[in-house]
Amino acid sequence: MFIDSHCHINFPELSERLPEILRKMEENQVSHALCVSVTMPEFPQVLALAQSHTNIYASVGVHPDYEDTEEPDVDTLVRLAAHPRIVAIGETGLDYYRLSGDLEWQRQRFRTHIRASRESRKPLIIHTRSASEDTLRILHEEKAGTADGGVAGVMHCFTESLPVAQAAMSMGFYISFSGIVTFKSAKDLQAVARAVPLERMLIETDAPYLAPVPMRGKTNEPGFVRHVAEFLADLKGVPLSAVAEATTHNFRTLFGVPH
Repeated sequence: MFIDSHCHINFPELSERLPEILRKMEENQVSHALCVSVTMPEFPQVLALAQSHTNIYASVGVHPDYEDTEEPDVDTLVRLAAHPRIVAIGETGLDYYRLSGDLEWQRQRFRTHIRASRESRKPLIIHTRSASEDTLRILHEEKAGTADGGVAGVMHCFTESLPVAQAAMSMGFYISFSGIVTFKSAKDLQAVARAVPLERMLIETDAPYLAPVPMRGKTNEPGFVRHVAEFLADLKGVPLSAVAEATTHNFRTLFGVPH
C-alpha cells in the first residue's frame, strides 16, 4: 500500500469529483492521503474532508505564497492542531521564486509556524523554493530539529540539492519526492533521490499539480502517487514493495498515525 503524504483534494479540480478520486486511490492501492492547508479561510474545508473520510488526514497552516491573507498566531495554530484529525503544521516555509521585495513577513510567518509546531508537538510541512539557505537558518534558529527538542517534519516536493537534503535529514526531517522526480529534465533531483535513504523518504503528489510520468499533462490526484513510487523503485534498484513499506512506515512514524 502507498500513502500520498501531500495533496490538496479540497481544491475545486478534485473536490468536485471526490468519489472518483477516492475510488482511484483504492484501485491504485493508495490507502491514505494527507490534505494540506494553504490558507486559514480554506482550513475548514480541509478539516471537513478529514472528518468525513477515515483515510484522509489534514494539516493547518498558511502557504508562504499567500501575502494578503489571514495571518494566524501561534495560539490559533496550536488550538486548531489539537484536533485529532490534524497531524501537521503547514504547509509553511519560504518561497523567493514567485515573490520578491521585502519578504520579512514571510520569514515571520515561518517562525510562527515553527513555534506552533514545537508547542503542539505536531511536525512541520516545509515548502522551500529558491530559499534553502534562509529556510535552514530559520529552522536552526527556531530549534525545529529533533536534536533541539523540536518534532522536525518533512521537506515537501523536494527540488533542492543533496547538501540541502543532508542538512535537513541531520535535523530529523524527511525528504518527500513528488512527480517532478519522474520528469526527464530532473536529472539532478534524480541523483538526490538515489542518495536519500529509504528510511528518510516520503512520496507525494502535490495534487492537483505536477502529475508524474506517465500521467504528465493530466490533473494530478492521490492515486497517481503509485507512479512516483514505481519510478523511485527503478531509480534505486529496489523492489516496489520496499518503497511502499518504507514510505508508509515513515509517514505513520512522522505524523503519529497508528501502524
